Amino acid sequence: MTEHAVAIIGGGPTGLMLAAELALAGIDVAVVERRANQSLIGSRAGGLHSRTIEIMDQRGIAGRFLAEGQIAQVAAFANVRLDISDFPTRHPYGLGLWQSHIERILADWVGELAVTFYRERELVGFTQRANGVDVALSDGRRLRAEYLIGCDGGRSLVRKLAGIDFPGWDPTISSLIAQVQMREEPPLGIRRTATGMHAIGKVDYKIEDGRVVYSPGGTVGVMLTEPKIATHEPTLDDISEGLIAVYGTDFGVHSPTSISRFTDGTRQAATYRAGRVLLAGDAAHVHSPVGGQGLNTGVQDAVNLGWKLAQVIKRISPDSLLDTYHAERHRVGARVLRNTMAQVALMRVDDRIDALRENVADLLSMDEPRKRYAAMMSGLDIRYDFGEGHPLLGRRMPDLDLSVDGEPVRVFKLLHRARPVLLNFGGPDAVDIAAWADRVQRVDAVYSGAWELPAIGSVAAPSAVLVRPDGYVAWTGDGSQDGLADALSTWFGPAMAG
Repeated sequence: MTEHAVAIIGGGPTGLMLAAELALAGIDVAVVERRANQSLIGSRAGGLHSRTIEIMDQRGIAGRFLAEGQIAQVAAFANVRLDISDFPTRHPYGLGLWQSHIERILADWVGELAVTFYRERELVGFTQRANGVDVALSDGRRLRAEYLIGCDGGRSLVRKLAGIDFPGWDPTISSLIAQVQMREEPPLGIRRTATGMHAIGKVDYKIEDGRVVYSPGGTVGVMLTEPKIATHEPTLDDISEGLIAVYGTDFGVHSPTSISRFTDGTRQAATYRAGRVLLAGDAAHVHSPVGGQGLNTGVQDAVNLGWKLAQVIKRISPDSLLDTYHAERHRVGARVLRNTMAQVALMRVDDRIDALRENVADLLSMDEPRKRYAAMMSGLDIRYDFGEGHPLLGRRMPDLDLSVDGEPVRVFKLLHRARPVLLNFGGPDAVDIAAWADRVQRVDAVYSGAWELPAIGSVAAPSAVLVRPDGYVAWTGDGSQDGLADALSTWFGPAMAG
């Protein structure tokens, strides 16, 4: 039996990101993936939101994605575009980039780290024990891990075998999505009919002046809302019939490279943890793809979980630290479920819904609602509940341009190794973290600019800030060390004796 500290089931974006986070912390991690490589048929997710780009920047890899994607204003609510170009972030935009490319770039990065892959294999069962999990794979191999993480999608076998409930709402609509060739050039864009919303676009595109521009010919992406919920395996005939029903012709559709179906089925795991088994990404939450939040939420699940799991495995922190993963991310996932359901409702074709959608669009054109909803859709407004305190507490740390020892240093650069940082702005003797010096990096810095948060605006400058490895603020100073020892103990284990 082969042993690893962590076994991750599923090597999609969430599994890859989690593997990287654990590897950065020096944890022996293995990924079980049924595909032979990261090759992905179909378009799946179409890009990254601002907060996810920031997370990649925190690990020093944002440039890899930006070099291949198309920067654009992608935040939207019920198809109402929400401009975030005035938001206080180094990345006030989204990135158009198909999931196949996102996975490839992530896999290249993970390949530079110490991660073991078991490819062309699947999980067939596992048994939890007091000190670990025994995992059975489809090729007869058996693994033993201290923890098992299910990143195996909406039909997660890990979730089912762990006995974790998956409550929610059944589908009300189903849609076909395909990549095909067409003998005739189709009209591009969105069309609404009595059955719902439909769209035709090109897989290959570029963005000019904020607009998506497609070249003639090439692979065509088709999305068709079906007149009633369907469950059979979709075929090219279904695509042809759907195109004729909506457009009066199928444009000579042929040679599909992918055909699939998605619904607005909405479910969330009752718990993200059952003993030594945890869930992340679609295994923990499924919803309509409207708003493009699924992949982004999963990647952020991974970054929240990775450093906590690493500390527990290293015996730095007690096992109870893992409970904060559910406490923090379940609330985030529940909010995504609610806003996707609201968007699906607003996108229905009905005179009354049309009137409601027009009113919502009018409200979102106002500055305050636009900022609030844009921050939500881009992930920039996430706040974990650490209690009352400074507005920064529980929120993402801004990527400030600091001066450290007279040299310019960005905050996110200090997070490249996925280690916690105590930023001290109050002078060399202002804070003392000697008892945690083996775990927390202290940086004496100077910053004279404004402190701004998306959708909130300017906030008072703290005298010190404790930043977790995932980039969220765990404590702020007001000229004293009040509460610092408690925050350090809570998140980074008890003080060293001595």
